Amino acid sequence: MTPLSATGFDGLMAPFGPFEARPVLAVAVSGGRDSMALALMAHDWAGARDGRVLALIVDHGLRAESGAEARATAERLGGLGIAAEILCWTGPKPASGIQQAAREARYRLLFEACHRHAILHLLVAHHAGDQAETVAMRAARGSGRDGLAGMAAAVEHRDARLLRPLLGVPRARLTATLQERGIGWVDDPSNADRRFERVRVRQDGALPDTTLDPAARAARDRALAGAAVDILDIGADGTVAFDHALLSQLDGETLVRLLSRVAQSVGGGDHPPRRERLERAAARLSQGERRGKSGKSQDFTLSGCRLMLRREAASRRLRWIVRPESGRGSEIERGQPLVPAAFFACGACRATHLG
Repeated sequence: MTPLSATGFDGLMAPFGPFEARPVLAVAVSGGRDSMALALMAHDWAGARDGRVLALIVDHGLRAESGAEARATAERLGGLGIAAEILCWTGPKPASGIQQAAREARYRLLFEACHRHAILHLLVAHHAGDQAETVAMRAARGSGRDGLAGMAAAVEHRDARLLRPLLGVPRARLTATLQERGIGWVDDPSNADRRFERVRVRQDGALPDTTLDPAARAARDRALAGAAVDILDIGADGTVAFDHALLSQLDGETLVRLLSRVAQSVGGGDHPPRRERLERAAARLSQGERRGKSGKSQDFTLSGCRLMLRREAASRRLRWIVRPESGRGSEIERGQPLVPAAFFACGACRATHLG
């Protein structure tokens, strides 16, 4: 397998531009081959532009060896001229759902570090194999077209842009990149632990073809962002309102996709709702006022959100109000953008990497 060249990596980074004059990148590094290859290529890319890279190593503390492995990874990176910082997940660990909890802790620590260092770009090493596994898992959950499109190459967060430049690169090519330079890595034993869904999918299933049509996805994302700008009112308290008259003008697919984004943003979920639930919810949104025996509008819930149909007293305008269920936080309230910032920053002609 041909190693990834500097020119090849330049091409992978180009869709995420423009960058600052001296770009500073954070790279999530586990010590495995994928993230080590990404750190190496990002270091060369930033250095060629008078920028720099900070490697962020998360020590989950789930294995006795993890601390020593994190320190060894930091030393290996230091030998390559790459600055590194170890981030430790402290406190009690859950007895169940450990992989999901570890993922949430990892991204929390990574984004906190980006905020602390004022770094705008966080690179993660998801590659073509990871993308195929993600599509397979989402297909098993009944995801719609968005879910089956796989992970987005760029997602705008409050504290940094999450960038995945390696989504189209096979893992074997990343291995070849390290081998060519004589750079080692650490293999995490959890990557072979069949308790985890991703490992079972990797070991057992025929993975789907994840060849995507970037132009088609960009067109859908532009339509979605435009619809969000046109018909959503976003409150400072994390509440979102749909104007009923305007949402009724949307085609069914755009309404389903917009509702998916709203539910995930307001509810704070890691995944969008299942397709069948979204379609039922979208149908209810389109129906207008429906009253039960109490005479009150029939509210309903969707993936951590409560949706309520209300008529404004002054304007008599009919609106669906979406807010987090009682006791839940809101990603919008914490700063998670509902409409990707790239939609405004790049314009339609450049918005090929909306997440």
